[in-house]
Amino acid sequence: MDLGIEGRIALVFGGDSGIGWHTARRLLDEGAVVVLSDLDQERLDAAAGRLDAPEGRLHAFTADVTDLGSLAALRERIEAATGPVDILVQSSGITGAQGLFHEIDDAGWTSTIETDLLGPVRIVTTFLPHLRRGWGRLVLLASEDAVQPYDDEIPYCAAKAGVLALMKGLSRTYAKEGLTVNAVSPAFIRTPMTDAMMTKSSEEQGISFDEAVEQMLTEKRPFMAIKRRGEPDEVAAVIAFLVSAGASFVNGANYRVDAGSVGSI
Repeated sequence: MDLGIEGRIALVFGGDSGIGWHTARRLLDEGAVVVLSDLDQERLDAAAGRLDAPEGRLHAFTADVTDLGSLAALRERIEAATGPVDILVQSSGITGAQGLFHEIDDAGWTSTIETDLLGPVRIVTTFLPHLRRGWGRLVLLASEDAVQPYDDEIPYCAAKAGVLALMKGLSRTYAKEGLTVNAVSPAFIRTPMTDAMMTKSSEEQGISFDEAVEQMLTEKRPFMAIKRRGEPDEVAAVIAFLVSAGASFVNGANYRVDAGSVGSI
């Protein structure tokens, strides 16, 4: 499928693994020039090596989404290497503080919101001038948790709900300039984040990793009609569509990639 993005510059945050890495691979296959960004240069370089991109089509630069100075430095490196960004995919984030509300302290709330909500705010603040040039695509990764909160990860749920509100507000402001803004909300995807969650659950309960996954599907995600974890490439496929030329009339939308996990329509 020709997405009409050949030669476009795409910046993918959270690009060293999971959804971000698979998104980068799809965009490279469509002829885009891709910049991967995450915290650790060694991990980024390894991720870039696995993509095996043609010369000049892939760059890997670190940045800290909690630091405006770090993001400004990233913008300067990208401008020097490729020119301004046309496509921005924000898929970095953390699980954050977990537990029941009365078990989470102020530091847990602060660290979660700092990364999962203010991180996207800072990213958009930094790169919005690039995207306001007559054609742009911005996709923010939210979560099923944004609209169907769970009692043991309320800070993450609140942050992701904020991401949806951010997306909707941006979509109303900049569409007239040719910038579309949308969100993708995955549920229980096979990523390092959910791997860590299942490993912790299996160790705490003295059960196998696979048993922890099955328990999650049965007890905590009963509406997931497709009874398995999603694959990151299944999320990347939706992101790739949203940044394509063919999605020019899709704006302010939240695409759920969740096997039906959200119980409402």
